[in-house]
Amino acid sequence: MSKYSVFMYYDEQDQIYVASIPELQGCMAHGETREEALREIESAEVLWLESAKDMDIEIPEPSFSAL
Repeated sequence: MSKYSVFMYYDEQDQIYVASIPELQGCMAHGETREEALREIESAEVLWLESAKDMDIEIPEPSFSAL
């Protein structure tokens, strides 16, 4: 489970759920269902954090704790 807050909305035009982690610039994912979008953003978070570590980029602290 993410330690970051996840923002999710439904995109009417593309008919998909879009999820993002605001603290992690550019960390976004989507899915046809909320559950799929959540699974995808969890994978995107792991990849974002691994890439940041590899590139020696500062990893921001979560501004809100997820429940």
